[in-house]
Amino acid sequence: MRESDPRESEGRLPTVDRRGFVRSLLGFSIISTIMGVLTPIIGYLWPPARSARGGGGRVLVGTLTDIPPGQAEVLPINDKPVIVVNTQDNQVRAFSAICTHLGCVCEWEDRRQFILCPCHDGRFNALTGAVISGPPPSPLPSVEVVVEDGDIYAGGA
Repeated sequence: MRESDPRESEGRLPTVDRRGFVRSLLGFSIISTIMGVLTPIIGYLWPPARSARGGGGRVLVGTLTDIPPGQAEVLPINDKPVIVVNTQDNQVRAFSAICTHLGCVCEWEDRRQFILCPCHDGRFNALTGAVISGPPPSPLPSVEVVVEDGDIYAGGA
């Protein structure tokens, strides 16, 4: 007949030896590393659904005195960057400020009066959004803009 271990009779769990502890720790480390690598990959492949925000209508972005002739501003309109340009001849235009090449946010080149993507030197026409030079494959999408009594509105009607 086998002698019973006094620890078992008292309801205690058997102790873990050093080798068992190291194996458990190593297994936990491997699983944690795999999960740490897979989590961002899965998040990239299946991004979380964004709630649709209300609006989408036109937004007051400024006045003609805020954006004088020959100047432009990059502004957030309905959660997207938009560049609003007031040309030298006082024509107000608006375009998506997201470059069609790799999605960088464009800026205004004040000296030479064009829209510039600083990532790869893409250049766009301030009147039409057409590509002047650089790697962008297509023009910047235009955004509807209206000027009423000196106020500049951009976005949908």
